[in-house]
Amino acid sequence: MMSSAEKTAGEPLGVDVTSHPLDFNNISLPESSTTSTAPVDLSPSDQRNMSHSSKDDSIKQRTEDIDLGDNALVIDISDALSERDKVKYTVHTKTTFEKFAKKDVSVVREHEEFKWLHNCLVDTEDYAGFIIPPRPPTPKFDASREKLQKLGEGESTMTKEEFQKSKNELEQEYLATFKKTVAMHEVFLCRLAAHPVLRNDANFRVFLEYEDDLSVRGRNRREQMGSLWKKVAKTADEVLLSGQKDQDEFFEREMNYLTTYHERVRDTTSKSDECTKIRKQVADSYSKIAGLLDRMVRFEQPKGDHEILRNLVKNHELFERLKKSEARVSTDEELKQSDTLRYFTEETQAARDLLYRRTRCLANYESANKSLERARARNRDIAKCETEQQEACKKFEDISKLAKTELEDLKVRRVEAFKKNLVDLAEFEIKQAHTQLQVLQNTLAVLKAKGNSAM
Repeated sequence: MMSSAEKTAGEPLGVDVTSHPLDFNNISLPESSTTSTAPVDLSPSDQRNMSHSSKDDSIKQRTEDIDLGDNALVIDISDALSERDKVKYTVHTKTTFEKFAKKDVSVVREHEEFKWLHNCLVDTEDYAGFIIPPRPPTPKFDASREKLQKLGEGESTMTKEEFQKSKNELEQEYLATFKKTVAMHEVFLCRLAAHPVLRNDANFRVFLEYEDDLSVRGRNRREQMGSLWKKVAKTADEVLLSGQKDQDEFFEREMNYLTTYHERVRDTTSKSDECTKIRKQVADSYSKIAGLLDRMVRFEQPKGDHEILRNLVKNHELFERLKKSEARVSTDEELKQSDTLRYFTEETQAARDLLYRRTRCLANYESANKSLERARARNRDIAKCETEQQEACKKFEDISKLAKTELEDLKVRRVEAFKKNLVDLAEFEIKQAHTQLQVLQNTLAVLKAKGNSAM
């Protein structure tokens, strides 16, 4: 149970969750921006938990105006609430499925319940032939909280204007992180809703329409050890199956390709994160220079030297604009490049897991064939071995058929996502580069003109 203080500190957040580019279900993509539509109270004086509240009519309009056809399932996260270390998502569902008790329902879910749903899908044997969409990342606001704490500790050494400016920038950074987190959770649900089989999963339906708490808990130590042992056993089994020869050239080629691709995309994600981090450091450096120039302006004001003041003010404005431009580029780079790479690192691993399951079925099928041959040679348990061989054969053929379709869909989805996001990023960076060049040229022209007039 939450205390009364916790209840009042957090309010629902109307978040435009369509801002994330990893949306494969035709959700519109507005321009990336770190500016907020409503203020967040991040005052370091009271150290309250970070939360945000704003009703956005455009979010509701997005689902209310949809004409639902037969067997339609439309999902969005209409609101979200951040309370300390937890985020509560309001999942809104509109459907014409007969299995649903209500055609329009909203439920509140936490990240642990998203993890539970993902684990249920992964552990369901009937879905062995599918690529399960990657689980949404765990909400992380530690960086914002650390900056908030440092801001509070340094309040006494800052002017009121500097403190308010730093606070506003922290609000924008927090909101950008929050919106991205909410968006990734919605992408996960929309991927499931768009899948012809996973959308009919019983646990998925419970997740969407059961209005009470699902009472999902995290794994205890024993379960965590069991999960770790399961991963170790899977890794060992993969090593044993690495020598398994596959007569199907398609799957042999896909296995080699995905193994190499996964290593490359994982390394590229790390390099992209480093690049984004450096861009943010450049923006921070611009901000520090602008802050020092602002202090110099206040220091020189009593002297009344208007020429020096004009130069300082103009340079202060220059670095402020450069900082904003560089910050926007770093945010867009993280959203459209790093996050896309990170997402497909996870999805490629899911595809490799699918191929592992197929290889295991192939090994079981070949083992069943050998058992049948031995049974016929001994003239014992022939009927039992034939049944096991037929079941293994059917299971292998079924998973092979599904896996081929899933891998082909993944290739199309991956190419489309990278093409769109990288083109958008390149166009945005070109636009910002032109803007920065224009700002530098204008500032230089003004400073030169003032210098000539002073001579």
